[in-house]
Amino acid sequence: MVAYYPPWGFYYKVEFAISKDSNDARFQSVSGLSVEYDYESFREGGENRFEHKLPVRTKYADMVLKRGMLSDSSVIKWFLSAFRDRQFDPTDINVILMNEKSEPLRTWKIARAIPKKWLVSDLNANESSVVIETMELSYRYFTVQ
Repeated sequence: MVAYYPPWGFYYKVEFAISKDSNDARFQSVSGLSVEYDYESFREGGENRFEHKLPVRTKYADMVLKRGMLSDSSVIKWFLSAFRDRQFDPTDINVILMNEKSEPLRTWKIARAIPKKWLVSDLNANESSVVIETMELSYRYFTVQ
């Protein structure tokens, strides 16, 4: 009998359609792969015990990526182009969870992501820590494969 265990959450890569650089695939953390429904309440006449809740549309959370700051990155150039020049070019992103043999286990395909926020960690002479850049993106939806 073969035992199946949940996959490890630390072996993954992030592929941006705008970049073929392997450095742009390495992130310390990925969050925001979340979807939920907005609901609309409907009150039925004469029924006072409850309200009907009807699903209206899906809502996707913003994606947050964190990594050590890179001095040369296509993704950061894309971010800065949006913030500096107001040039928003949506791109697709794949978040790929891999097994111990470097084979894809699950892929989240993020559609038409655009930059929302870019944050660089504090610079502090009293600490010897890596500079972390945080990138927040909005996107239309994702599919799971």
